Amino acid sequence: MSVLTRLLATLGKATGILTLLVALAAVLLTYFEDADPVKYTSMAAEDMKTLEENFRQQNKSCFILGASGETGKLLLQELVERNIFSKITLIGRRLLTFEDKAYANLVQEVVDFEKLDDYAAVFQGHDVGYCCLGTTRAKAGADGFVRVDHDYVLKSAELAKAGGCSQFHLETSRGANKNSSFLYLKVKGQVEADVEALDFDRYSVYRPGALLVDRQERRPAEWIALKFFKALASVGSTSMSVPIQAVAKAMVSNTLLQPEKKSEILENKDIAALGKSAKK
Repeated sequence: MSVLTRLLATLGKATGILTLLVALAAVLLTYFEDADPVKYTSMAAEDMKTLEENFRQQNKSCFILGASGETGKLLLQELVERNIFSKITLIGRRLLTFEDKAYANLVQEVVDFEKLDDYAAVFQGHDVGYCCLGTTRAKAGADGFVRVDHDYVLKSAELAKAGGCSQFHLETSRGANKNSSFLYLKVKGQVEADVEALDFDRYSVYRPGALLVDRQERRPAEWIALKFFKALASVGSTSMSVPIQAVAKAMVSNTLLQPEKKSEILENKDIAALGKSAKK
């Protein structure tokens, strides 16, 4: 047996062991899922179509922050396909290119997030705002992460509110808590609270767990994590992870609903359930 053959055999065994361990861990973790009941449930396709048509007739407009990111791209696709807004505006650092003619009528506004006050006009005249803006500490450093995930988001929300926006939909993270000792969760929780204080007519926060998404390039640690959370999903876990498509679908579907309160938080289970409503 050649050295290469032995190496491949060893790797194969290691992958098998890893998969088994992940599956066992997934089974155990299902006993430690969130105990809170699901507040949002999937709806019949016929009911969702009726809601879409009623909303479409109101001739509303929206904007998206973070349309170039993983969730933002799918959110935009979902909005274009379901065609519930008369106008969609993308607000970002750069122009995005689209080959599909379905995207031809999009409006794009390029802004400098460090000088958002100079772009107040860009945020005027929208009924609904979606925010999927975000970075990571690894990419931007601690200060850069706070600036993007808190400062840019909050300032954008302030300008949108001043410009007449009545609904604001914000993607954060499972476990977001302004009192957390972890920077990521602390910043996510703080921006949730600060945007809520702006008093939108309707404010919806989406807290997905690990996003199940297949990237073209993935580091080994990310690959292992994806295997782990997919194993959780395969045994019925709905509080630790969620397909990224479900987040986009849930954000659009929830826009059509009438919440009991002005401010609401959709945890991972709610996102997973509501994300099923738009399935073709």
